[in-house]
Amino acid sequence: MVVGGRRNTVCFLATFLSLFIMSLLLTNVEAFGYPSTVMPSVSWTNVVPTDFSFWESAGVRPILVNGSFVCGFHCKFEGTACLFAISIFPSSLDSNSSFSTQMVWSANRNKPIGLGAKLQFSQEGDLTLEDDHDTLVWSTNTIGKFVLGMKLTHQGNLILFDGNNKTVWQSFDHPTDCLVLGQRLVSGQKLKANMSSTDWTEGLYSFSINSSNGYFVASIGSNATLDYYQSYGSQRNKRSQFYAIFSDNKFGPFNFLRAGVSFIQLGSDGHLRYFSWVESEWKEVDDLFKDELNQCDYPLVCGEYGICSMGGGCNCPEPDENNIAHFKMINFDNPDLGCSPNVPISCESSSHESLLEIKHVSLSTSYLPDNSNITDIESCKQACLNNCSCKYVVFRSYNPMFGQSLCFFGSEALSFKREGDTYYNSFVFLKVQSSIVPNPQRNLSSPAHFPQTKKRQNVGVILAIILGATFIGFLIFTVFLLKIKKDPKDVEEDYLGHISGTPTRFSYEELKVATNNFSNKLGEGGFGCVFQGTLPCGAQIAVKCLDGFGPVKKSFIAEVETIGSIHHFNLVRLVGFCAEKSHMLLVYEYMCNGSLDQWIFCRDKALALGWQCRRKIILEIANGLAYLHGGCRQKIIHLDIKPQNILLDENFNAKVSDFGLSKLVGREQSQVVTTMRGTPGYMAPEWLNSVITEKVDVYSFGIVVLEILCGRKNVDRSLPEEDAHLVSLFKRKVEDGQFLDLVDKYNEEMQSNAVEVVEMMKVAAWCLQGEYAKRPSMSIMVKFLEGKMDDENEYDFSNPPPPPAEVETHGHQMDAAAITASPLIPSILSGPR
Repeated sequence: MVVGGRRNTVCFLATFLSLFIMSLLLTNVEAFGYPSTVMPSVSWTNVVPTDFSFWESAGVRPILVNGSFVCGFHCKFEGTACLFAISIFPSSLDSNSSFSTQMVWSANRNKPIGLGAKLQFSQEGDLTLEDDHDTLVWSTNTIGKFVLGMKLTHQGNLILFDGNNKTVWQSFDHPTDCLVLGQRLVSGQKLKANMSSTDWTEGLYSFSINSSNGYFVASIGSNATLDYYQSYGSQRNKRSQFYAIFSDNKFGPFNFLRAGVSFIQLGSDGHLRYFSWVESEWKEVDDLFKDELNQCDYPLVCGEYGICSMGGGCNCPEPDENNIAHFKMINFDNPDLGCSPNVPISCESSSHESLLEIKHVSLSTSYLPDNSNITDIESCKQACLNNCSCKYVVFRSYNPMFGQSLCFFGSEALSFKREGDTYYNSFVFLKVQSSIVPNPQRNLSSPAHFPQTKKRQNVGVILAIILGATFIGFLIFTVFLLKIKKDPKDVEEDYLGHISGTPTRFSYEELKVATNNFSNKLGEGGFGCVFQGTLPCGAQIAVKCLDGFGPVKKSFIAEVETIGSIHHFNLVRLVGFCAEKSHMLLVYEYMCNGSLDQWIFCRDKALALGWQCRRKIILEIANGLAYLHGGCRQKIIHLDIKPQNILLDENFNAKVSDFGLSKLVGREQSQVVTTMRGTPGYMAPEWLNSVITEKVDVYSFGIVVLEILCGRKNVDRSLPEEDAHLVSLFKRKVEDGQFLDLVDKYNEEMQSNAVEVVEMMKVAAWCLQGEYAKRPSMSIMVKFLEGKMDDENEYDFSNPPPPPAEVETHGHQMDAAAITASPLIPSILSGPR
């Protein structure tokens, strides 16, 4: 939670300018441009733009931009159907070109969204897309994987990364119909063509790498069971997966004529084409199947049941020997749409079906599944007639004398090509309806039928009476239950009202008036926004409005339960709360100097906190935690100690806040098993086992002490890789005896008191031991900081239990370094003196 007041604009911009730009919502302020990286929590809404920019002229509402790649809402001009997608936008590099964009990846191609839809990058690290009715449309499912940020790379790859800059999720692993330069296609992945040039939904064509033999395979069908192209040219990786990289001049077995801004696309017609940006427009440079396939080899080149002639044109199958036409063209002006049966075949009328031989044609596909146990043509035909799903059959006889024949069934109608295969005898038969099926509704009044009908009518009346009586009884019972059963929200509200020591309960209207209709926004956290307000008595308050369900409700109840009945000078006081149906609000005392992170990470020397102030803040944080761990009726483990959750009043007194993740523990319990929660970088190593004690707060306190003394964040990606992690840097400096290098170099008072600052660093080391039993309790830490005790013991930090490389958490693999860099402080630190 961020509750603040007296913020200095210069300091804020100097420290957090990049995060500010990253968190911009869909804004067409091109003076700022669009970021390529954002951090949670942030959301974007698909709205009609107020400033019609050149992006909008191409139907794109940007969120992230990197070079010629744009990630955002991609909408159709003729409607509001939109996708969250990545497009190549060469116009951003070539101002003289027409506004032409090419979508190369999308998240929700089968579920387009409209205006009002929201894309949200949550504090938990999940990227979700919801429609305007708050229904989930798409998600990366990355909750619990310690996602730190999201970025669009210069290659057009959308990546969610963790605290170690390792990829947690990437769009390259989920291709749609395109590949871009630098992208791999790995066995197990598929390109799926669009249904048409105007329909984004998945069509019938797919392109992949066979996981068993490494062949490139182009297929058609709802289950991609019919192959029309095969070629070898993939490589193996260390996991024995086959893959191919789209480089500047090659992709698998295909060589290209041109490099530059380009992409490969599987078209809705089954062609795999290479496009490049040439002379201010997209041009097809190459058809990658051209060396293996001719125009009639594509399965639906003439639509269903159509016959493709090599000289050009599409026709329907000819009439049978009785001059009966079984097929008609769907559209004479557009013959490649195919043909349809005059009488549709049906499994219910299989006795009226027969096979129509189509002469001088062969099937366009070469890799139909065969029935090798059938060796003669009559058995092949009969097997198709006995199979309800069979729509056509192909029989090929290589050597009839030796029974070398193949029988192919087809369950999905395709195109055929004129001039049969001359290498061996080939016969093609289409299943057709041979006669008019009698209408089962006829002759219902015949004498033979009437008694049966009357009997059925009597049974129907009896059933109707029974069902009616049952329904009425159920309706009465339901109404009775509704009268005696309270709404779950009412039960929850009653529960909150009876918690021991519950603070003042406000109505929503009271808080709306107190905050002037929520007009003065102080900040925004993972679960909602915080607004400044004034009660009728004149007291200043900060109102936190929680937005959401599930975890948000749990956080709300946990906050009221935890700090509603406890009072300590170094804990933020919960003044009251509001729980009215969908409204969940928490009312705190107002802390005018905001959160600690805004002061210790500030580079403005005029606003920097001095040594004495920082030392006082460290003691006050320790006091607040000691009270939680030992001064309450129940032990409370905070579980999310970090500078953002330490607030400062007008006299820079520190108070611990935000108890949404806290855990109540019985005094008789020494350990507790709970789900992993907290902020990456501040979490103790024992979280890897999910068995924790209050010492996890001690570890987090040690991290915060280091940040206060060093004047920098625990993880700072702006620094060189070897210095990015503060705990690792601390270990290295300790080993080299270079303590003074860690003291906040932007603060003269800290530098002039460097000896005392280094002594305080030993406090951090004491708290950061890998074995939680060796860390001090917060009550002992308070006594030491107050000078009421000395400790001459040696502390061995050299051999904490090493965390595993990867940890299974809720079915997902997680890098242990994302939880914490387990400190390896050498025994040179003899402990606090």
